Amino acid sequence: MTRRLGGETLVIATHNSGKLKEIQALLEPYGIKCISAGSLGLPEPPETGTTFTENALIKARAATEAAQLPALADDSGLCVDALGGAPGVYTADWAEAARFEGGPGRDWYMAMGKVEGKLQHLGTDTPRGCHFACVLAIAWPDGEWTAYEGRAQGTLTWPPRGTLGFGYDPVFVPLGDTRTFAELDPAEKHAISHRADAFAKLVADQFEA
Repeated sequence: MTRRLGGETLVIATHNSGKLKEIQALLEPYGIKCISAGSLGLPEPPETGTTFTENALIKARAATEAAQLPALADDSGLCVDALGGAPGVYTADWAEAARFEGGPGRDWYMAMGKVEGKLQHLGTDTPRGCHFACVLAIAWPDGEWTAYEGRAQGTLTWPPRGTLGFGYDPVFVPLGDTRTFAELDPAEKHAISHRADAFAKLVADQFEA
């Protein structure tokens, strides 16, 4: 039987305000109080895993050990079929590598351009199928853990459209729609996103089973 979250405070192991807002919105109906690793001043551990699950667990374990509270971490990324699943677990690294030297934060526009450039290099008829993947991992101070994986299928578009999302959202068109994630109202995106899919599995296991 999976260990259950109770009424305790849950550390969200992220410094990304966009991810924090999404996870807070998803957990709010279940009465879970959330605080971020960033607000606690916790450092971001090196993400040395080769899978989304490994990286999510690295972050969740680092946060739970430092705060001595249960911690939830998200690791997610864009996987492009024609690029062999890249950028995958290196999604954020592509934004970091694209950043102008000395500039603040990650440059997602240039990262999106890097993906588009690689697809264009393969030819204009290259299939543009892709998916967003997300793993939500929960870790407890005593070492117990569990993880849930979700996906959102879609295609890539260019140029980027919309201002409501973050990361690669402006170039991702979810299956069955013509708008990008960045053009969807946040409530619409939350209902169909990779994070929502992973969260539905977490809810079924943690709160409904």
